[in-house]
This record gives sequence, structure tokens and C-alpha cells, in this order.
Amino acid sequence: MAIKLDTLLSWPFKDVVQSYTARDSILYALSVGLGADPIDHDQLRFVYENGLEAFPTMALVLGYPGPWAADPQSGIDVSKLVFGEQQVTWHSSLPPATTIRARERIVNVIDKGEGRGALVYVQRQIFDHSTEQLLVTLDGTLFCRGNGGFGGPDGPIREPWQVPERDPDCVVEMPTLPQAALLYRLNADYNPLHADPKFALAAGFPRPILHGLCTFAIAAQAALKTYGGLRADRLRSLRARFTAPVYPGEVLSVELWRDDNSISFRVWVRERNTKVLDGGHAIIIQKA
Repeated sequence: MAIKLDTLLSWPFKDVVQSYTARDSILYALSVGLGADPIDHDQLRFVYENGLEAFPTMALVLGYPGPWAADPQSGIDVSKLVFGEQQVTWHSSLPPATTIRARERIVNVIDKGEGRGALVYVQRQIFDHSTEQLLVTLDGTLFCRGNGGFGGPDGPIREPWQVPERDPDCVVEMPTLPQAALLYRLNADYNPLHADPKFALAAGFPRPILHGLCTFAIAAQAALKTYGGLRADRLRSLRARFTAPVYPGEVLSVELWRDDNSISFRVWVRERNTKVLDGGHAIIIQKA
């Protein structure tokens, strides 16, 4: 099975039109741990319909174009496909309820060489369907471990963000719920890896794992609460690399470094001495 560069770069994605409601925004916020303190007014903004706001990372579950990589025409060996990195840029605040139009495209495909895999850079832009205003841009990296050596370009490769070498300025402990994956999957990711113990065991995990994008959202909470008062409109961009899975119920230790509006972060599960997110970076403005 080999990737065909021209085929991927011209992949015929169709725009996805999706409506979501205030209930969907609340469910998303609950699934990433918001509302854990039911009398915290900052958290209530995302889980209570009175004055409701959408948590910014909800954009990650909008406009999904379907499992296109599983199409044999893609040439991608999905049994060796992992999600490598995610970057989000907010151009405007995400409404708590609206209809969006999402437009997907493959930006580039990098050949790392035989036995070293390939990188597929995918971009999704999310627009307000009625006004056509660009709300969010999602840039993701798919690491196709079984597709190196297809004869494509060897660059340019996106360089990971380097966190500072000094000690963190702050460390925030973020517990996850034992049922976190069962809640998060209701946002539309029904992969049995996150729910079925037998499926997870067959895939090499002792139990179902948490969605990487849920871990990403929890890290966003830690950074935004610490440096932005948990105000959605202060978060302008966010990126990180996925380095290891999280099991629901584990505590995430989020290391944070601040340099003005630039926030670097890294996430560990201390009980396993495992780094689960690396190269984290956010832009959080101090006044909106």
C-alpha cells in the first residue's frame, strides 16, 4: 500500500454543514471536565444555559469529514496511523449555538523515508454558515507510520515548539473522570478504543484510553484558567504534540511557562512518569 501524492493533495473533500445547540456546547464542556466545581462561576459559563459560552476547543469536534483515510484510494495504512500534532487558531469566538460550514484540505504530505513513515498535514477551516465569517482554523498532523518511502518530498517539516529549559512557572493538577472517555465520545468520536475493554486490549492497551483531543482540551483549560481567567475570548491559538495516551481517571500535571502573552506547556501523568503532551504553546491575551 503506497501513498499517491497527487491523489491526496487533490482529495475531494465535501464541505460539511453542521448545526449544534446550546445542549451540545454544554455536553462538550462537561466531557472535558468543566463544571467539576459547580459553584465556580468561571466554569458555569460553559455548562449553564444562562449566559452560556462555548469552550473554545469545541471547534475540534465540529465539521468532521468522516474517515477519509480509511478509503483504499488514500494509500494510507490506517492500522499504523496515529495523530501527531494539533494546532488551533481562533479568528473569532465560537457561538454557543449556530450552524457552521467546515472545509477540509490536505496541505502537504512529507516522506520521512522507508521505515520512518510519512506526515500528512491536514487543515480544516470552520465558517459561520450564514455570514461566511471564518471562525477557526484547525491544522493537524497525521503520522502514517507504515507509509514512508513513497517518493514524496522530504520537507518542509513543521518544527515543534520548544518549551523553556527553566523550571515551570506554574504546575496545575487536572484530574480526569473515570468515565471521561465515555462522555467525550458522545461529541461524535465513537471509536471503540475509548469504550470497549476487549477492543482496547486487542489494540495493546490494558483498558480504554482517553481521546487525545480531550487531553488537549484539558490542557487548554489549565492554561486559560491560570493566565486568562478562563475567558474564552482570550485564547487565540493553541498547539501541542501527542506523545502518549492517557487513561480515564488519571491526574494530568500541566507544566506552564509564561512569557507575556506566550504560554508554553507540557503535560505529564506523574503516577506513570509519562509525558502525554509536549511542545505545547498557547497565545492568551491578558485583556480582551
